[in-house]
Amino acid sequence: MVRTPCCESMGLKKGSWTPEEDQILVSHIQRHGHGNWRALPKEAGLMRCGKSCRLRWTNYLRPDIKRGNFSKEEEETIIKLHQLLGNRRVLFFQFH
Repeated sequence: MVRTPCCESMGLKKGSWTPEEDQILVSHIQRHGHGNWRALPKEAGLMRCGKSCRLRWTNYLRPDIKRGNFSKEEEETIIKLHQLLGNRRVLFFQFH
């Protein structure tokens, strides 16, 4: 028995985000914050599920996301941490 994804059962849009949807999401979060991801799509007027909005914001649209290559210092830090920790999962690590 396989559970159907929430987007299919509610008739919500799936797939690639349009620039217009990105702008709606960004402006809504800038004005109101993102306190409740499940309620956000309806409040913002998006035909997406809350999980899709949360992932889009977290992985692509958040202004503090660093894009591009690692600096030499960041690369050295990653190598040192890998030597120290191996392949163990690091739950949270942010470069400063």
